[in-house]
Amino acid sequence: MTTIKDVAKLAGVSTATVSRVMNGTGYVNPSTKEKVNSAIKQLDYRPNDVARSLYKGKSKMIALFVPDIMNPFFPELARAVEDVTNQHGYTFILCNTDDDFEKEQTYLNALQQKSVDGIIIVSSTITKELVGKISTPIIALDRIIGSNISSVTVNNREGARQAVQHLKSVGCKRIAHICGPEHVSNTAKRLKGYLDEVKNEDWFLSSYIVPGEYNFETAVQATKKLLTDHTEIDGIFVWNDLMGIGALKGAEELGINVPDELSIIAFDGITVGETTTPSLSTMAQPIYDIGTQAAEMLLEQINNSGYKTKREEFTVQLIERQSTRKRG
Repeated sequence: MTTIKDVAKLAGVSTATVSRVMNGTGYVNPSTKEKVNSAIKQLDYRPNDVARSLYKGKSKMIALFVPDIMNPFFPELARAVEDVTNQHGYTFILCNTDDDFEKEQTYLNALQQKSVDGIIIVSSTITKELVGKISTPIIALDRIIGSNISSVTVNNREGARQAVQHLKSVGCKRIAHICGPEHVSNTAKRLKGYLDEVKNEDWFLSSYIVPGEYNFETAVQATKKLLTDHTEIDGIFVWNDLMGIGALKGAEELGINVPDELSIIAFDGITVGETTTPSLSTMAQPIYDIGTQAAEMLLEQINNSGYKTKREEFTVQLIERQSTRKRG
């Protein structure tokens, strides 16, 4: 295996000079620098990243925690984070946690041992107490972990209000909500947005709100129960697009036509929502933009010792497709 000593010998310089060239520290005569780079290329020398991280205290690695890699929202998010981190010379690590607290702890312990430079976390289960014990820079993405952790989110409450307003505008008179896990910050905000629009309606019932967790199959069953128990429902606002696709399936299994008998709108804006039959109306998050913002904020936190906690909130956009009736 080629070592830094081999490079120095071929270039006719000291190992310290080779180190300065590779790390861009200190002055090196241009002709000497050229000799060193030529020797590195000729010998195909690759420095030991572990040794360099121990020496410099940096690994040039960034990790992204996501709760469910099977949900298309998260690969779209990961693409943005990877693009930004790679542009800045960082290795990108994707950790699928299944929203399992013990699994998150295991990942955090392993990554700290490897001196990972920063972590972006999408989690419904991680606690602010656990995060508070970690010295590694952290950004919370898609949901808020704690007041002292920087975050990138969207206007969940207002977006939910707009979703329900859209259902009303197309003639829906009885609107239900399939929500996510109650302990998650964006679940609470989307629920509040829904309630802002319906709680004072004389037709509103608390049983119009049912849990759908985060997955397709649970949403299918939640939709079937909701529509069986309340045949009068003609509109559903669903917590996310994956669950929205489950709601479409549930309605289909009951023989309910979407959108003629039932309008469905969800939240996220994943591309697969365009491919369903009918295609899914949604409140679209700027997924690539929020992933980019989180990565840029993390890099700033890594490189700036005076970094202060930030809150960034993006705006969602209504995309009308075939799962909601046409206006008028």
